[in-house]
Amino acid sequence: MLVSLLLGTPILAQQDDVQVPPPTPAPAPAVATPEPFDVWLKGIAAEARERGFKDDLIDRTITGLQPLPRVIASDRSQAELVVGFNRYLRSHVTNAIVRRGRDAGRRNRTLLARVEAQYDVQRRFLLAIWGMETRYGAIMGRTPVFQALATLAWEGRRAEFFKGELFNALTMVSKGYIDAPTMTGSWAGAMGHPQFMPSSYLKYAEDFDKDGHRDIWRSTGDTMASIANYLNKFGWDDGQTWGREVTVTPAVRARVKEQIPQRTEGCYAKRNMSERRPLTEWQKLGMRLKTGKPLPRSSIKAGLVETDERSFLVYENYDAILEYNCAHYYALTVALLSDQLR
Repeated sequence: MLVSLLLGTPILAQQDDVQVPPPTPAPAPAVATPEPFDVWLKGIAAEARERGFKDDLIDRTITGLQPLPRVIASDRSQAELVVGFNRYLRSHVTNAIVRRGRDAGRRNRTLLARVEAQYDVQRRFLLAIWGMETRYGAIMGRTPVFQALATLAWEGRRAEFFKGELFNALTMVSKGYIDAPTMTGSWAGAMGHPQFMPSSYLKYAEDFDKDGHRDIWRSTGDTMASIANYLNKFGWDDGQTWGREVTVTPAVRARVKEQIPQRTEGCYAKRNMSERRPLTEWQKLGMRLKTGKPLPRSSIKAGLVETDERSFLVYENYDAILEYNCAHYYALTVALLSDQLR
């Protein structure tokens, strides 16, 4: 069974220097030809005024914008290529990335200990997400966020989502969290070290260093705390890990298909994994660790995720990673990178 990912409507959007796109099974929906951009933009400006944003703010952020063709191309290309999980993993978890992650952990040991204590999220997962999102700050994107969001809101494939993010970006500037000219990010409008969309920034960004700014662009403390706060708010349990790799024989797979249904709620990736069952139940079905050894004797509940090449039993913390990016390839890569950053 191939369980692949769908980016769908992201809370976050990843900026990456590796040109290996994550696989997705669903083609982009057809988009009607949008109205002329300048006409559409006037409507957005009028709606912004209705929402209470001032004219000078609108002039500084929206007036005069032009669509970016490369942003539309990037959005539409997400669904075009399919690669195997191992290839995706190798492209993201390189020796250099693991080395940078370990170095970042050593440099920020005291800070990470404080973040762990306050948010109850193990540091290796914070480091893994940081590495996946921006290569530890090396690639945060240079696309003007307002231009990217306006382009995607106008283009139409996910218009309502990106229009909402455009108004959230206006809120960020209006409240003085960042000035518009320096508000740059990925082609999809994700920003800073954790690649937060504006809505995620408003909900989850933290001022950990207490300097009066939730600075996910320059402050390592604010970045780590913001990622930790995000995971914590989605139910992270620091008494557990993410899961483990297992071996699934054809006979075991048949029993699983017969006895354990797929999940029916949540984002695309969550609906493409099994319901959770205690490890003891998986053991009775014949599931074994990748090494061939028995599963731990535990009542902890796990769901089965299968890629084209590998299989995993994942715990509740895995759902929090999916909230960061609803994509099995992404979440599994974060998890496996975290294991190398212990």
